Amino acid sequence: MFTEKFRNRLIAQRQAGLYRDPPEVKKRDGKYLFINGKRVLNFASNDYLGLGVSDEVRRSASRNFRRYGTSSSSSRLVSGNYSIISEAEKVYASYFGYADALFFPSGYQANLGILSTLFEHGDTIIFDKHIHASSVKGMMMSGANVMGYNHNSMTHLARRLEKCGSGHVVVLTESLFSMDGDILHVSGIKELKERYGFLTIVDEAHAFGALGSGGRGVARSMADAAVGTFGKAFGFFGAFVLLPEGLKEYLFNFSSPLIYTTTLPEAHAATTIDILRFVEEADDRRARLREASTCIREGLRAEGFHVTGDAHILALEVGNENKAVSLSRKLLQRNIFVLLARYPTVPLHRSILRISVTAFHDEEDVKSFIRHVKEANEEIGKEN
Repeated sequence: MFTEKFRNRLIAQRQAGLYRDPPEVKKRDGKYLFINGKRVLNFASNDYLGLGVSDEVRRSASRNFRRYGTSSSSSRLVSGNYSIISEAEKVYASYFGYADALFFPSGYQANLGILSTLFEHGDTIIFDKHIHASSVKGMMMSGANVMGYNHNSMTHLARRLEKCGSGHVVVLTESLFSMDGDILHVSGIKELKERYGFLTIVDEAHAFGALGSGGRGVARSMADAAVGTFGKAFGFFGAFVLLPEGLKEYLFNFSSPLIYTTTLPEAHAATTIDILRFVEEADDRRARLREASTCIREGLRAEGFHVTGDAHILALEVGNENKAVSLSRKLLQRNIFVLLARYPTVPLHRSILRISVTAFHDEEDVKSFIRHVKEANEEIGKEN
C-alpha cells in the first residue's frame, strides 16, 4: 500500500543521512532566530541586505496594503492586469537596463514560466550543471534538447556549442551560484556569445540587490534575459523576469504558469517600487556584506577548512552526509544556525554547510562562527 511505501522511503532517507526535519522557528529578530526557546545566530538567511526586517520596507508594505487591499483576486490575463503592476515592471526594466519586465509569484514559477514557454522541441538548451532545480524543471518541461556543461567551464561549454551547429541555441546559467557561491565567468560567456550567437538567460536571484552598481547584478553585458527574486536581497516576496523586446507579449499569450494563476496584488507592485529605491541607496549595506563575507571565508580557510564562494554565499565542504548532519546539529547546540545541503541539492557524498552572510553580521559574529565551527568539527573528530 502507499502508506507502507512512503514509510519505507522515509526510513531509507534517515539511514542515508538525507532525512529533512527543519527546526521550527518561533520568530526572527534581525540576524537572530528563536528556536526551541533559544536565540540563535542565523547564517542561513537570503535576506542579504537586511531589508526583510527593515522598518522602511515594513512601513511601505503596510501603507500599500491598506491602500490597495490584500489580493488581486484574478489572473493577470482576466481582470488582474492592474496599471500599477505594469508601472512597476517598467521601473524594474529601466533600472536593470532591459526592454521589459514581468512579475511572477515566485522565483520557481518564474523559471518554470519562461523556460517551459520560450523553448520547444527543435531548440537546444545548454545549461551549467549547477543551475537551480527550478531551472532544471522548466527546461525539462519545454521539450527542447538539453545538454549540460561542467560547472563554470568555458572550455566545456565551447565544445558543446561546437556540436550544436546552427539552430536555436540558448545558454542557461546563474550569475552567483546558489550552492557553490562562485560568480559566473561573465567575460568567458560574452566571448563565446560573440562567436556563436546564442541566446543567454541568467538567473541573478542571489546577485540582484547585493552585487554590482546599485545592486544591478553582474551579467547584464551578456544576458538577453535575467531572472530576479524579491525574496532575497529585496526583502519581500515574488519574482521578476527582465526581458528583451517582444517576449513579454509572447509570455502573456503562451505561458501557463503566468496565465493560470492569481497574479500578485497591486500592493505588492507598489511596494516593489519603494524597495528598488532602498536597494539603490544600500551601498553601505553592500559594503558590510562584502566585508563580513571576506572575513568568514578567509578565517575558515586559515583554520584549514575547504571553503568555496566569491561573495556572500560560502560553501564549507563536509562530504559525508552523516558527518554533515552531526556538524550542523552541534552548531545549533552552540546557537549557530546554518543550512545543511545534501543530495539532491548537491551531489551525493558532497554535502556542504551553505553559509549565507548578511549585512547584519559583524566582526564578533564572524569570529564566533569560525570558533564554533572549529570546535564542533574537532569534537566530531574525537568521537570518531
